[in-house]
Amino acid sequence: MSHPEHPSHEADQGQQEDPMKAILPLIPIVLPVVGGVLMFLLAFIAVAMA
Repeated sequence: MSHPEHPSHEADQGQQEDPMKAILPLIPIVLPVVGGVLMFLLAFIAVAMA
């Protein structure tokens, strides 16, 4: 009698992609955009309070 093959959990762990490696290429684009938006919001708040 043959034993039914069960999927190995070790094989699944080896194929999962690291989330940091997926985000890393986007950092040079996202960081300046977020910085620009933050500076605009801070300037808007400063003008609104003046």
